[in-house]
This record gives sequence, C-alpha cells and structure tokens, in this order.
Amino acid sequence: PFDPRLISVVPPAVAQAGMDSGVARRPIIDMERYTNMLKGRMDPTYQIIRSLNARARAAQATMIFAEGDDPHVLRAAVAYQRNGFGKAIVVGRDNDVAEKLEAAGLADAVSELEVMNAAKTEHLATYKEFLYKRLQRKGFDRHDIHRLAARDRHVFSALMLAHGHGDGLVTGATRKAAYVLNLINHVFDARAEDGAVGITALLIKGRIVFVADTLVHEWPDEYDLADIAQRAAAVARSLGVEPRVAFTSFSTFGYPVSERAEKMHLAPEILDARNADFEYDGEMTADVALNPEAMARYPFCRLTGPANILVMPARHSASISVKMMQELAGATVIGPILAGVSKPIQICSTSSTANDILNMAVLAANKVGG
Repeated sequence: PFDPRLISVVPPAVAQAGMDSGVARRPIIDMERYTNMLKGRMDPTYQIIRSLNARARAAQATMIFAEGDDPHVLRAAVAYQRNGFGKAIVVGRDNDVAEKLEAAGLADAVSELEVMNAAKTEHLATYKEFLYKRLQRKGFDRHDIHRLAARDRHVFSALMLAHGHGDGLVTGATRKAAYVLNLINHVFDARAEDGAVGITALLIKGRIVFVADTLVHEWPDEYDLADIAQRAAAVARSLGVEPRVAFTSFSTFGYPVSERAEKMHLAPEILDARNADFEYDGEMTADVALNPEAMARYPFCRLTGPANILVMPARHSASISVKMMQELAGATVIGPILAGVSKPIQICSTSSTANDILNMAVLAANKVGG
C-alpha cells in the first residue's frame, strides 16, 4: 500500500544527506517548512490542522476539561498544556486526578495541572445565584440548584466558563452528547431555537466535508436549514475552507416530487432572500453534491465544484451518514462542532481518544463555531 511517509519523510532525509555530504547545490534553509509543504501536498487537511494548532498556541486559552476522572481526558489535558496551547483546568477531586494520572504513567503531570471542583472554588455562591435566576421559573428550587452547581461536573464546568474562569470548555467524553447538551442548556442558550448547530467534519482522501446538523436540530424546517447552512459556512471559513453548500435529499432539483423533500428545495430560496455570501444549491442527492461528473448533468447548478458542506434533512440522517463514512470508508471524524453558542464549548463523543479530545480543545481555543 502507498505509504505517505514516502512523500513527507524520505525526500527531506535525502535532501539532508545531500547537504551533509556537500552534493546538494541548493541547500534547503528551512527544513521544517519544506517538510510541512510536502505534508500539505500529500494531504490538504494537514495544513488546516497545522493552522489550528498555530492559532491555538497564539491564543493561549485556558481550557476547562470537565471530566477529570477519565484517563483519556487527563491525557488530553496534559497534552494541551505540554503542547503549548495554554493552561488546562481539570474538574475533579485532587486525589482521584492524581491516582488516574499515575495509573496512566503521567505521575509527573500531577503538579502541572490545576484541579478545580465545587469544594475548592470561592465562586460557588455566585454560580448558584446565577443558575437560580436562570432556572427559578422552570421548576428548579434552591435545593435543585445546589445539586446541579455543586455535584454535576458538566454544569459546574459550564458555570466556570460563563463567569470567565476559563476561555473554553471540553466535555462529553463520559456521557452521551444529548445528555451533556441538556445540562449545558441550564447555563447557556444552546438549543435549536437559540441558533445552536452541530457540525461534523469528515477528513478523507485529502478532502474535508462538513455534515450538519449532527447534534441539535431534530427535524429542521426550511428556515432552520438555512440557519444551519450559514452556521456551517462560518465554521468552514474559520478553518480556511471556502464553503460550497448542498442541501441533500433523495431527490434532485424537484424530481421525484415529495413533500419530505420540499423543505430542502425551499431552503436555497431563503438564503437568496438573505443575500448569503457563499455558494449553495439544492435539493440534490449526495452523489450529485460530491461527484463532478454527476453534477455536470445539471449545468444550471450554482456550485462551482463538489460541495464541502452537506446540510441534511434531519439529525438522524446526518448522524447515520457520519457513522457510515467513519466505519465503511475510514473517514477521520472531528466533532460534532457546537456552533452558535456565546462561549466556546465542544462536546466529545464517548468513543473519543485522547487525541480526539485534544482536537476538540484546540477547536474551542480557536473559537471555532463561536
């Protein structure tokens, strides 16, 4: 099989050997830059990830990791700090965090990480008062508020973020995304009606494709779909990708006629009325959206190339599509990226590796989706 190291490892080694032996007539001054250029040619998504890392190092965001009892989260927190992205705050009990770090072979990191919890903070009363004002007319009494603020790490972490005691939040590695999002909604406005959207990035064969909405909108109407497209376009641009949006369906430009596909047909008209400043069209099947030859059969299509944002009819179809690409095609999945919330919050999946969690922290540090 083709090994990408043939492009990014072998040529720099040959060049270095040539310079060391005096054979090379034009020495390479910046070998690291040369290597990065080769990696970028091999995989365009490499440049996106590299740019995100560079911007995160410049931002120096203080990142809150909500699940300090999880070894993957702790590894990610240590990596976040040691990679120079900023300060990591882990929510958990001191002894528990220390034991988990030692078990993971990271005993030397115990003194590096700041551990925070409700018993240690001096802001708990402020947090509870804030939460009570938000929830007092939603069936929560002060006992409920204390239980949420002092005993639930997701809510406590969100309260830290809301009060500026961190710049971003990463959570969800130990509980289902829908459960975590519901808890975050106690502190932030992150519902569909608030404009929140979940966007998942698929990296495969040197391409990046965004799928939405994979987290928030259960069954969006045409106006919601237009909102989702605009949020996804903003996320794509924040990652250096110029958006081309396809509203996907089982039908293409009106055929076969179906009431279920009508909203996908109407969404582009709503973007027309909003004077959206990116390419979009629909409705269309996935092959028309992604395959230039299939798209060429519709010369009136407004997209100038394959779509890189697929807006799906519903959350279930978006989620199914992502999982199929991950399992059958081996796509690298980043997300869902939570967009449209007032502070940078990223929710991992329960199957996330330490590197996946670190990537979500880097996205939060970059305020992707904010």
